Amino acid sequence: MTIRPIVENDIEMCTKVFMQAYNQPPWNYQWKFDDALRYLKEYYESPNFKGFLIYDGEVLAGAIFAHAKTWWTGPQLYIDEFFIAPNQQKKGYGKAIIHFTEQFALTEGLGTITLMTHKYMPAMKFYERIDFMHAQPFVILFKQVEP
Repeated sequence: MTIRPIVENDIEMCTKVFMQAYNQPPWNYQWKFDDALRYLKEYYESPNFKGFLIYDGEVLAGAIFAHAKTWWTGPQLYIDEFFIAPNQQKKGYGKAIIHFTEQFALTEGLGTITLMTHKYMPAMKFYERIDFMHAQPFVILFKQVEP
């Protein structure tokens, strides 16, 4: 198992694993490669980007795309995307890359790690098992805009 920072040349490979993770159950998204590539590049090109890859030997097992940001309680690390390839899940890679990210946050003076996930997906139970807490009473709202 190897963990290292993401560099620009990694984005296409990350896109393939991202699509593997999200274009099948339980998420069932319908990402097209060009859109997913653009989506991850937007994170990579953003100010204060922090990202890490985790490998199983030579095989990319997953990644975290995050950014450092200012918050009233102090600097924090916000995880924008976190994905593990379906065939690499339940092998400890998720816990390992989260632990690495926590250590990174500590050394960088980022006192909080924040993320968003779907309450009714298996990822929620994963986060609870590794001591992430619900940020009650916060709610995320969205509105579909139609012509």
